[in-house]
Amino acid sequence: MIRSVFVHTVVACVLLATGGLSAGRADERYALIVAGVSGSEKIADSQKKWVASLQTVLKAKLGFPADHIVTLTEDGTAAAAATKQGVTGAFAALQPRVTANDVLMVVLIGHGTYADNVAKFNLVGPDMDTKEWKHALDSVPGRVVFVNTTSSSFPFVQDLSAKNRIVIAATDSAAQKYDTLFPQYFIEALDKLASADLDKNGRLSVWEAFVYASQAVKQAFDQKGTLVTERSVLDDNGDGVGKEATANGSDGVLAKTTFLDAEPASSAANPANAALEKQRVALEAQIEELKGRKDQMPAADYNAQLEKLAIELAKVSAQLRNSK
Repeated sequence: MIRSVFVHTVVACVLLATGGLSAGRADERYALIVAGVSGSEKIADSQKKWVASLQTVLKAKLGFPADHIVTLTEDGTAAAAATKQGVTGAFAALQPRVTANDVLMVVLIGHGTYADNVAKFNLVGPDMDTKEWKHALDSVPGRVVFVNTTSSSFPFVQDLSAKNRIVIAATDSAAQKYDTLFPQYFIEALDKLASADLDKNGRLSVWEAFVYASQAVKQAFDQKGTLVTERSVLDDNGDGVGKEATANGSDGVLAKTTFLDAEPASSAANPANAALEKQRVALEAQIEELKGRKDQMPAADYNAQLEKLAIELAKVSAQLRNSK
């Protein structure tokens, strides 16, 4: 018992001293926003506001270069149109730019459908089903954060799940066909960094944005006193199962160590520091993965492995502090 407390104390102290979980290193960050068919003037207005807000947040709050943000909309023309051709063209243009060390976030805003065991995202003209989206994503060599904010989006978690990929769906069932609140609160999470930053390390992970949006959706339904018609889920371990923000499970390791804001200036300007940051991130990810397996391991083995990783993390963190 004493040893267990000691090990957890070491981990806590190291994470506090280093500012919590660090970002998954990404040389560059890209975003593809696809706002599909709205169906009504009211929904069209909401989608336009969400798209504009997301573009602003990505540039002003998260530091995305303007030319790294690709937006396809219902009323867009040529390459900027939210059509199947527009989507495939966007991925074709991004594929040579996004390297294995980069992060690409794809956000779908609009409507989803599910019929005959096939889930689709509604575009202008022919829609794209999950298999077509998977084919498009498989061409991207970097880490993908795929956020489907629409109704009937759960099958995207099942079908798009893969290694080095974070898939978020606004619903935990294909049967949830009502318009969703998730896009509003996911964008709000990216905008309100301090409020969504659970570990208060000054940075916002994909997991924290997911948790913030999930909780905000539930609170919105609670305030109205109505039945919750959407429950968002996340998968990042490649098993296609996904889990809610408050559920137990192994998902969350990748999302907790993936950030969308720019890496610290000290690392960007110093290759040696950048290498140490990557090493620290790898150790932090191993600790999170180990925590997810705690219930499946003998206590002694768990504590021994956790202590070893915590000591290695402390050494790397000390090197980083001394180099600044």
